[in-house]
Amino acid sequence: MFEQLQEQPADKILALMQAFREDPREDKIDLGVGVYKDANGNTPIMRAIKDAEKRLWEEETTKAYTGLAGDPLFAERMSRLVLADAVEADAVSAVATPGGTGAVRQAFDMVRLANPEVRVHVSDPTWPNHLSILKHMGIPAIPYRYFDSETGGVDYEGMIADLSQARSGDVILLHGCCHNPTGANLTQGQWHQLIEIIKSTGATPMIDLAYQGFGDGLDEDAGPTREVAAACPETLIAASCSKNFGIYRERTGILMAVSNDTSKKKVTQGTLAYLNRQNYSFPPDHGARLVLMVLGDEGLRADWMSELEDVRTGMLELRRLLTDELRERSGSDRFGFLAQHRGMFSRLGVGPDKVEALREKHGIYMVGDSRMNIAGLNRDTVPKLAEAIIDVGI
Repeated sequence: MFEQLQEQPADKILALMQAFREDPREDKIDLGVGVYKDANGNTPIMRAIKDAEKRLWEEETTKAYTGLAGDPLFAERMSRLVLADAVEADAVSAVATPGGTGAVRQAFDMVRLANPEVRVHVSDPTWPNHLSILKHMGIPAIPYRYFDSETGGVDYEGMIADLSQARSGDVILLHGCCHNPTGANLTQGQWHQLIEIIKSTGATPMIDLAYQGFGDGLDEDAGPTREVAAACPETLIAASCSKNFGIYRERTGILMAVSNDTSKKKVTQGTLAYLNRQNYSFPPDHGARLVLMVLGDEGLRADWMSELEDVRTGMLELRRLLTDELRERSGSDRFGFLAQHRGMFSRLGVGPDKVEALREKHGIYMVGDSRMNIAGLNRDTVPKLAEAIIDVGI
């Protein structure tokens, strides 16, 4: 039967990684891959995670399964990190998943089980894997306007107009903070209005929270998610530990289903566990174990929060430096939006021809839609990028 298989489209980011590796230029810059890097180009293991691993090596006595939903203590501490006291504990059902991607996939599986005719409204643009997974599953993806290439901000009027057309039984997929790929986020007032629109349509919000702590702070980044969960009858939240705990390869995530009708919890929790069983049975535990250890120990948690804050402010500083360099070279503030964006990513809002020119002339690699990873820069490479952007006529 294998002769019936068809070649699948290549992943554009993986292809970009390969092209970067093959480029012989010593001054090339990789702004494509969505992984945090420090000033030396490394993705370090966070201090608190390293300390937790040492303790785990000494204390762990078994490698037996934890359960279909993962360790309940992991779910409890992650729910508290994300939701704080926005909802009652009994309102939350949760399962550990293989990374945030696993949580997204499980959420789509769950909503399709609940409504085989479900449609998912996705921002234009969104993380490409959202669209890839939905296409693979045969779930209709309905785009809504989001990014304004002219201003580098959110096309909020277009977004509201499009989402007002959602209907009961639909899912509205939102980025909780640090929008990927644009870096452009809603204001607090815009979130308030959006929540009212969602409630009026009867659609269910689903929040992909991949970068909590990378934008304005742990609590600040979770604020919109907490407001949505508190205000809407039901909310799905797919959260990742890859970025804010630096444990990418451990594939640690969580899917939370929040309902203000607590009588639904038994069925909801059972459904989540059932879906885990069908897809990968028991979820991985090593990364989840480290996270619950860090969150449950006062010293480890304080050190983790301190290092995460350094990561966050470091990226903000890079944004400021790049904006200043571009202002000096362009004689205008037209790149000021870069300083307003949050998280690892910003989108320049230019076509693939300019992106190709940056690669060919200057060895600067970014995704074809002009998404660049700010964390791929350092103080030495910021001026080179600014010079290249002006040189190619952006």
